[in-house]
Amino acid sequence: MHFSYKLKIMSNYRSGGYSRDHGRSGPSFRGQRNSNYNSSAGETLRKPRWDQIKLPTFEKNFYKESSILMARPVSEDENFFQTHDVNVRGNRTPRPVLTFEEVGFTDSLTKQLNSNFAKPSVIQATSWPIALSGRDMVGIAQTGSGKTLSFLLPSIVHIKHQPRVERGEGPIVLVLAPTRELAQQVQEVAIEYGSRNGVRSVCVYGGASKGPQQRELERGVEVCIATPGRLLDFLRMGVTNLRRCTFLVLDEADRMLDMGFEPQIRQIVDQTRPDRQTIMFSATWPTEVRALAESFLRDYVFVNIGSLQLAANHNIEQVVEIVSEFEKHERLLKLLQEVTKDSDPKVLIFVETKRKADELTRWLRQKGWPVLSIHGDKAQGERDWVLNEFRTGKSPIVIATDVAARGLDVDDIKFVVNYDYPQCSEDYVHRIGRTGRCNRTGTAYTFFNANNARYAKDLIDVLIEAKQHVNPKLYELGVMEIIVGEAVTTTIVSVHRIIIVTVVSVNALASTITVPTVAATLVALIVRATFGTDQCCWCR
Repeated sequence: MHFSYKLKIMSNYRSGGYSRDHGRSGPSFRGQRNSNYNSSAGETLRKPRWDQIKLPTFEKNFYKESSILMARPVSEDENFFQTHDVNVRGNRTPRPVLTFEEVGFTDSLTKQLNSNFAKPSVIQATSWPIALSGRDMVGIAQTGSGKTLSFLLPSIVHIKHQPRVERGEGPIVLVLAPTRELAQQVQEVAIEYGSRNGVRSVCVYGGASKGPQQRELERGVEVCIATPGRLLDFLRMGVTNLRRCTFLVLDEADRMLDMGFEPQIRQIVDQTRPDRQTIMFSATWPTEVRALAESFLRDYVFVNIGSLQLAANHNIEQVVEIVSEFEKHERLLKLLQEVTKDSDPKVLIFVETKRKADELTRWLRQKGWPVLSIHGDKAQGERDWVLNEFRTGKSPIVIATDVAARGLDVDDIKFVVNYDYPQCSEDYVHRIGRTGRCNRTGTAYTFFNANNARYAKDLIDVLIEAKQHVNPKLYELGVMEIIVGEAVTTTIVSVHRIIIVTVVSVNALASTITVPTVAATLVALIVRATFGTDQCCWCR
């Protein structure tokens, strides 16, 4: 089968600041081409001098504690936090909401939620009151925990309390995401819950034609979901602006930093007013993410679900097999036969490179398996087609590189196979997080060998934290890596000292010692420093 959006609207603030527009009070953000626009590709946008701009006021605190919540004992909150290992830090933090009726959403939103879910997820129960109160927030939660609705529903409430976005104005809500797949999935949820409430959204990402995206932005939308690169393109072109953006979301902030997007993120955030509300979600809390939070958020509430150490979803059974590179093909075949014996479950297989994805796909097809692949070199249309085939179950087996490790939102993946171990254990956690979503169970198989030994300790820690069985051979690889690492370090230090001593000696005795003698002596000293004997391991 063959696989096969100009209105210049970046406005300057008009003389006098703001005017009535179509009978609505509020700022006029339309008119001239963006004065920050620079036609030189790659140059940064000029940061607005916000201290010299008279900004219109806006509302962001819409939360009122419900009578149901007020009647509930505080002890239930404490029990909820303890049961779900929730840590909340911050000033004047509101109580969690345990039912949809306690939140205070509109009747239509509450009805829609009740028809789709039994109750709020842990991150939703904790974050909704915070976000609706207009507070900045950092949320640390595992993939598949319901974080998208954690920020989208408060953003809809925020939008409904602002003047309507007219043609030529920028969005009120901006969601930044690391990948186009994640951006598209956030867009799907935004359409599902926003369309019934008169909220328009656009998804802006690279790898697709700019025309349709540009036209939607020019018409005016309340929500823009974007990857950093494509949004910067449109900002530089003057297609849109962020002067009306009062609700900013950084989704999967750790992943965006891992992908090198920090400079682009900072340029984009500089284009938003400093008194905006900012919400950041991340699966991990490393130093770099903390620094980003300190830069962009003010008096924020920190919400962490589970341990801050690298941790996997406890609904996932993790099976680690020690398999050499030469054995992987045959072991994968047997594994696929085992897991598809009684049904056709969705299986997601991760490999390290795009080339490996294509080669493994061809090999499995030759063996009669209905396999598709997805990676960064695939055209957007083909990637969308593959994801749709996978979601619908028409092609239940997909091979992917880490481009799909996050943001691949398919709830019923039963098995994940790490054919190649990733370059860091954080990616391991995100990969296997594709299964076990929405309180379902799942299984993750990982092929591991001596080439991956440097990751053994981190992997063992993840397994122990999740109360999983640890393969004894994995322990052996971890111990060997420690021993070898210490030996190499000791050898390097010793050799460094030997060379210094030898050079000094040669300089002093140059007239009496020959080059072969020095070389032989140096080799002997290195062997003794390394192995503690006059013979190396190959000589014994």
